Amino acid sequence: MIYISAFGMVNALGNNLVHIAAQLQAGHAPGMQPRDGWLQDGKRCWLGEVQGALPLIPVALAAHNTRNNQLLLAALAQIRPVVDAAIAQYGRDRVAIVLGTSTSGVDEGDRQVDDALSGYDYRMQELGDPSRFLAHFLALDGPAYTISTACSSSARAIISGQRLIDAGLADVALVGGADSLSRMPINGFASLDSLSERHCAPFSADRDGISIGEAAALLLLTREKHPLALLGCGESSDAWHMSAPHPEGVGAERAMLMALQQAGLQPQDVGYINLHGTATPLNDQVESAVIHRLFGERVPCSSTKHLTGHTLGAAGATEAALAALILQQQQQLPLPPQDFSLAARDTSLPACGLITTPQLLARPVIASNSFAFGGNNTCLIVGKPHE
Repeated sequence: MIYISAFGMVNALGNNLVHIAAQLQAGHAPGMQPRDGWLQDGKRCWLGEVQGALPLIPVALAAHNTRNNQLLLAALAQIRPVVDAAIAQYGRDRVAIVLGTSTSGVDEGDRQVDDALSGYDYRMQELGDPSRFLAHFLALDGPAYTISTACSSSARAIISGQRLIDAGLADVALVGGADSLSRMPINGFASLDSLSERHCAPFSADRDGISIGEAAALLLLTREKHPLALLGCGESSDAWHMSAPHPEGVGAERAMLMALQQAGLQPQDVGYINLHGTATPLNDQVESAVIHRLFGERVPCSSTKHLTGHTLGAAGATEAALAALILQQQQQLPLPPQDFSLAARDTSLPACGLITTPQLLARPVIASNSFAFGGNNTCLIVGKPHE
């Protein structure tokens, strides 16, 4: 079994675990706001921004000076002592880094075109840069690479870290992902008519698209026993359409079944499902149908994207870290309900266990779904091990 020895994150909810837990319980994200200046047509849209100052990139690593990498440093700072202890225990060549991103430093590249950004280096926007940067920053010699499979990127990074440890190629793996706000994906989703001009409303009757957010999340995986574990992982690629999910969710269902099988669990063993829940008409329809088939209405579930925004390549790790936080504070931190205060629930969707009021986690097992363009599907199951 692979355990989670530490985790850290930053997103629109807050800049550390204490603030994130408090805002998650309040159902309010300070960083989720309507914003101007991002869309080419001049319209306003809701975006989730990490607020406050971020760590500076060291001068020696100026070629990696991007907001993406600053977000990673903010998440790393929360778990740095545990990471340093793992490096000291196992050696710099036995610590792997696997990260997911969909934008890397493309925002810096975009601003370079407009403003001749001072100090710009093309390597900033290479998709491999986040892992390369962290490996240099921590002076590591183990495997280090980045995965970019759109919105499942960092979930796949977590799965890859598990496999590196299982294969004996590393003793611990620093996994997760980061994505910063950027005009390219924001306008790209707008061109697909998938970006909401309002605060996104997953599973509502008049949902009309996503609200993009920025975030970073890091988890340290190890074979050593800890109170939290990565119980199971599942992944699939149905390749149904370039940007739309399979209408029957066959790939999504396969990923969830694979995660349950690896974890040795039945659907009724799961205490909560963090849904992909993007608030696009098709995603919520398909995901509701799959949850209905596998879990019926028995398992509490909700999407947290109205609180963090859809953090793209960082979404899988962000929501896995939120799951770990809920498990860590199981008796104090309630499950986040789906907010239908501003938009009525879509009662035409297949029935599933959407919760509308806070409740405590009854069974210490959380499944987290992340689905991506190209029919790329993942499911992670995090929980307290029975051993």
